[in-house]
Amino acid sequence: MSITVLVHLVGEEAIMCEADRLPNPDDTNITVINVRRRDGKDVNFLDASVQSVILPLARINFIEVIQTGEDEEKVVSFVRD
Repeated sequence: MSITVLVHLVGEEAIMCEADRLPNPDDTNITVINVRRRDGKDVNFLDASVQSVILPLARINFIEVIQTGEDEEKVVSFVRD
């Protein structure tokens, strides 16, 4: 199951992508797939045929974890007829 993340690169626009796992404290890079801009358009510094990207953590300011609809808990409430 992939995790949707918003990666904020140093000196670049943030990119939206999926990762299999979040980096551990001893990792030096993160591998992501389906790289795109926030609005869904292609990233201009990647070739159109790129499938996955290995990003060094030294070039990343921070990573936002995006919650998708399938991760949300279903709330059951009482309904009065």
